[in-house]
Amino acid sequence: MCGIAGWFDRQIDLRETENILGAMLKTMECRGPDAEGRYVEPSIALLHRRLSVIDVEQGQQPMEEPLGEDRLVIVYNGELYNTAELRQELQENGHHFRTRSDTEVVLKSYLHWGRTCVQRFNGIFAFAIWDTRTRKLFLARDRAGVKPLFFSLTPGGIVFASEIKTLLKNPLIRPEIDQDGLCEIFLMGPGRTPGQGVFRQIRELLPGEAAEYDGEHLRRAFYYRLQAHEHTLDLPHTIDYLRCLLTDAVERQLVSDVPLCCFLSGGLDSSIISHLAAAHHRRCGLPPIDTYSVDYAENDRYFEKSLFQPTPDSAFIGTMVESIASNHHEVVVQNADLFEALIPAERARDLPGMTDVDASLLLFCAQIKRDFSVALSGECADELFGGYPWYHRREILLEDCFPWSRSLEVRRSILKKGLFPQGEAYVRQRYEDTCRRTDKLPTDDPIEARMREMFCLNYYWFMQTLLDRKDRMSMKNGLEVRVPFCDYRIVDLAYNLPWSMKALGGREKGIVREAFRGILPDSIIDRKKSPYPKTHHPMYFQLCASRVQELLKDPLSPLQEYIDPAGVQKIIDDPNSISSPWYGQLMRAPQILAYLIQVDDWFRQNSVSVRE
Repeated sequence: MCGIAGWFDRQIDLRETENILGAMLKTMECRGPDAEGRYVEPSIALLHRRLSVIDVEQGQQPMEEPLGEDRLVIVYNGELYNTAELRQELQENGHHFRTRSDTEVVLKSYLHWGRTCVQRFNGIFAFAIWDTRTRKLFLARDRAGVKPLFFSLTPGGIVFASEIKTLLKNPLIRPEIDQDGLCEIFLMGPGRTPGQGVFRQIRELLPGEAAEYDGEHLRRAFYYRLQAHEHTLDLPHTIDYLRCLLTDAVERQLVSDVPLCCFLSGGLDSSIISHLAAAHHRRCGLPPIDTYSVDYAENDRYFEKSLFQPTPDSAFIGTMVESIASNHHEVVVQNADLFEALIPAERARDLPGMTDVDASLLLFCAQIKRDFSVALSGECADELFGGYPWYHRREILLEDCFPWSRSLEVRRSILKKGLFPQGEAYVRQRYEDTCRRTDKLPTDDPIEARMREMFCLNYYWFMQTLLDRKDRMSMKNGLEVRVPFCDYRIVDLAYNLPWSMKALGGREKGIVREAFRGILPDSIIDRKKSPYPKTHHPMYFQLCASRVQELLKDPLSPLQEYIDPAGVQKIIDDPNSISSPWYGQLMRAPQILAYLIQVDDWFRQNSVSVRE
């Protein structure tokens, strides 16, 4: 994985902007610690920072394809998992390759198939190609949105980058937000509207979207959307097909020229991936796979059972380690370190995020990076295969709202009265837009239709929040994390599975369980879904509470304009007074306080101004 950026401008000679280009490149050092490169013409600059994973010696970027007196130039962030097949097809069509890198395969695919090349890619990516023949810039992002690509239209052109902080180093892009941006932070966050960059001038290319810019117009189009079609396989063949797809996805994603490892929580999803990776290693005569888990100091003492987190991970991790004979590493996060990591996590994300869940992943990835540059993770299975309670509890499923943030009551309780009077309408509109765009079959009954809406809500909203977290926290440490469940073939299958199959046996991810029954230990197969672990230690709550109280007394804190101290104090005095989570399953009292800490720093760190 890498960091990419670029600037196309008709009014400025970009050869004279060395300081700006250098500042933009510097923000991406953590994404690409191994090398940097740039391509600069008077009207176009392409920037790249590289994390070397495939063809370490020859995969430098920007990469050029000479075309007589013209050329194609690419900056690319990602991995193609069907590189071998595409290379062979291109060679059969007369193309020759200088490297083994997937970057060159993407470049020659564009040369051969043009803009439709993205329809042939199986992978996670964001890239830009400059064509000197047409003087056009082509941008694309992978189907699931695993890799980010932000952009901003300027008076003379367009600026794009892997991260928001890179764009903000360009003086044409100001750190301004408007009322919509405030609603995103205070009423939607840490989720955000698809394509919305929160800052007034910043947008994001959507999952499955490509765009072409000719110096005047940006033409955007989807090459991939979730599409409804009839599922025709019977149950036994569906189970076999799912198992084959998952096996193929994992084995494709084990390709690397540097060592790799797996996240292992003892949950179903990471256990499947770790099992398949370990089996592949054995077949290939490779050393045992390395696995990593994370926990918090003294969580065994303070763990609190809940509907969303019924069991701790430790015993299940031990079962899987024994089953696959992995070389296992446990990372234990200290609560004081977790608190101190809140600000670095927010700055890595460029926005207030999922607080301690982000911070712990940041610390976790830092430990893994000591020995590895690539890891596989089980993220996104819950969104695709009905892993969350809101898929199964009818009163939530049919409530006609975002299931992870069903009410603004908690948010309103800590905001000053009268703020964002249109806030409820803002949130409602975004929910309705997603439901309205959901593709359905005329034969879908009301429950199947609602399940498709719930799938789209999770795919385009909740899953994107988790993928943002995964990308920024891992890449802040120069660690590439791959997500096999996001293979588009698995996504397409999951979207069109009848609910009776998906929730086989009345269980969350029932069909996934059945696909690996008899392969994984029964205790793993039958374990109730448990999310990424959070800390239960009272020290963490106390640290957050103390810091928020300091901020609410600080006349220079941006929180002064928005937050009602009495509402916050009520949460501090009675953490159990919160009727529902702020966001998702894990953001309750300590995380609400931590979110405010991140909001305060975000305003200050970015010198955010509010434009009415």
